[in-house]
Amino acid sequence: MKAVIVREHGGPEVLRFEETPVPKPGPGEALVRVEAAGVNFIDIYYRKGLYSTALPFTPGAEAAGVVEEVGPGVDAVQPGMRVAWAMGLGAYAEYALHSADRLVPVPDGVSPKQAAAALLQGMTAHYLVRSTYKLREGDRCLVHAAAGGVGLLLVQIAKKQGATVYGTVSTEEKAKLAREAGADHVILYSEEDFAGRVRELTGGEGVDVVYDSVGAATFERSLDCLRPRGTLVLFGQSSGPVPPVDLQVLNAKGSLYVTRPSLSHYTLTRAELLERAADLFAWLADGSLKVRIDTELPLAEAATAHRLLEGRKTAGKVLLIP
Repeated sequence: MKAVIVREHGGPEVLRFEETPVPKPGPGEALVRVEAAGVNFIDIYYRKGLYSTALPFTPGAEAAGVVEEVGPGVDAVQPGMRVAWAMGLGAYAEYALHSADRLVPVPDGVSPKQAAAALLQGMTAHYLVRSTYKLREGDRCLVHAAAGGVGLLLVQIAKKQGATVYGTVSTEEKAKLAREAGADHVILYSEEDFAGRVRELTGGEGVDVVYDSVGAATFERSLDCLRPRGTLVLFGQSSGPVPPVDLQVLNAKGSLYVTRPSLSHYTLTRAELLERAADLFAWLADGSLKVRIDTELPLAEAATAHRLLEGRKTAGKVLLIP
C-alpha cells in the first residue's frame, strides 16, 4: 500500500509518500480501507515534534473508510462496516490500523468525505460548547478563527445553544463565511483590535467565554474580552504555544478561569465517544449542521495540504483522498 511516512521532524518536506506493507490487525484492532483522511493542526504538531511519538510514523488523526478485517476479540465493528475515527495516528495511508473500540459507525446519509471532514473538529466543537463551558441561551461567546475548520462548526453549534456569537477572521471573504455559519458579529483582527471591539459590542461587559485555538498571538487579548469570572478555553496553538502566565493576572482581570482541554479527555469512554459522534452525524444527516470542505488533494500531496493549513490559506476542511 501507499502511505505518508515521517522519518524526521521538520517542515512539510519531511512528509514522504512511500510503499509499505499492509498491516495485520492484532487483538482489539481493525484494519480500515481509508476513503478520506482529514488534515488537522494536530498533524502539524506531530510532524514538527511539538507532540511526541516514536519515529518513523504515519501521521493523520482522522479518517473515514470501510472495515476490511478485524483482529481477535473485536466485537465493536465487523468487516464491511462504514466507520470513522478522530484520534491517534496512521490516517495518511490507503489502509490503517485502529483500535476497534475507538471507531464510530457512519450512518446512511453521511458520506465518507463528510465524516472525515467533520468528526475530529465537530466533536471538538461539541465538547467545547456542551461540556467545557456549557453555553446557555443568552450567553455570549467569542470564537477565534471563526472561518476555520473548527470555527465554522463551533459557530453553528453555539447558535444551536442559543448563544450570541462573536467571531474573529482575517479577511472579508472569511467574514462572509462566518456570517453564513451564523456569527452575529464578525471582527477582522487584521484591521482592528478585537478585544476593544468586543468590549464596544458588549457595552463594556465582555463575553462569558472565549474559544481560542490560536494561542500565543491571541491569549493575552482574549483575557481582556472576558466578563468577570469569565472563562478562556484554549484548545489549540496555531500561532505557537502560550508563554508561562502569572496567575495573579487572572485575578486582576476579573477572577477569570482558564482551561486547556483536549478531545481525548472528553471522549474517555466509548459511550461518550459514541454520544458525541451520534449528535454530530445526526446534524449532518438532517442538514442542520454544514461542514465546508475547502480543498481535496491526493494522498501524495500531503505536504501541500500542510502548507495550505499552516499558511492560513483555507476556510474549512482540507482532505487527503487515497
